[in-house]
Amino acid sequence: VGDKVSLILAPILAACDLYVPMISGRGLGHTGGTLDKFDSIPGYNTKPQIEIFCKVVKDVGCAIIGQTSNLAPADKKLYSIRDISGTIESIPLITSSILSKKIASGLKSLVLDVKVGNGSFNDTNEIAINLATSLVRVAKGAGLNCEAILTDMNQVLGWNAGHSLEVKESIEYLTNNKKNKRLENITNALVSSVLVMIKKMNKDDALKKIDEVVNSGKAAEKFEEMVSALGGPKQILTSYQSDLPKASYIGKIIASKSGFVHSIQTRDLGLILIELGGGRKQINDKINFSIGYEHVVDVGSPVDTSTPLVTVHTS
Repeated sequence: VGDKVSLILAPILAACDLYVPMISGRGLGHTGGTLDKFDSIPGYNTKPQIEIFCKVVKDVGCAIIGQTSNLAPADKKLYSIRDISGTIESIPLITSSILSKKIASGLKSLVLDVKVGNGSFNDTNEIAINLATSLVRVAKGAGLNCEAILTDMNQVLGWNAGHSLEVKESIEYLTNNKKNKRLENITNALVSSVLVMIKKMNKDDALKKIDEVVNSGKAAEKFEEMVSALGGPKQILTSYQSDLPKASYIGKIIASKSGFVHSIQTRDLGLILIELGGGRKQINDKINFSIGYEHVVDVGSPVDTSTPLVTVHTS
């Protein structure tokens, strides 16, 4: 819930002179899908011809698209029925779904972000470790250089959840306007692992390189170039406030008493988003991309009776 790492990670890696072909999925169950987030960007084509996909990766360094009739077509069918067949949390199906897309995209090296916590399908460390082990075993069997990192999903990752609001947060992260520390730590852990794996850097040099490409604006430029090359706005870094869909109602939910935030029922937040229209109950449901949460408080935050816990965007 609120997982926008791919939107930030791909352009950072491209800015580090790596090629990142990424085939992603749509929302499943209570979780938001990377593809749906890009669909919230007007004009962005998540189903381009293979030739265009390859050209964007070559010219820009990264491209994030979905399954097509030629790239992982079986996964597209299976993915769409896992909700209604009760197999969302099947480790073999998760493994095959994730890796079919990664292998089809032509990757040579892969670092996997395996979530664990109450906002993930993996609500215990045991389940997350079993999934990570399955993914790495199958990936290595297919000839990929692969490792997995377990990351926390006991709260919204970043401040925003919901398609256009996550795109907004990602742009503000890449342009150094606003940067959530938990999101930065997880993103840097994943990107630095890729750089250590491929560029043979040590960890400290990898982290310095990440800071360099983000602070210089090079990573943000890669994001803008990718969006433009795949049909989206040509200057999204400056036009995103007007380009992205906006909700007709915005309201704050205020804390009812003073204290500290002990825990967040993250999965429930994801399910409520679906009820509001910000996700799918059925395969053919249309998503209202403007619906979501903004400025969600962190676990451990002090609050009083004037503190907004979350700002809700809805219709």
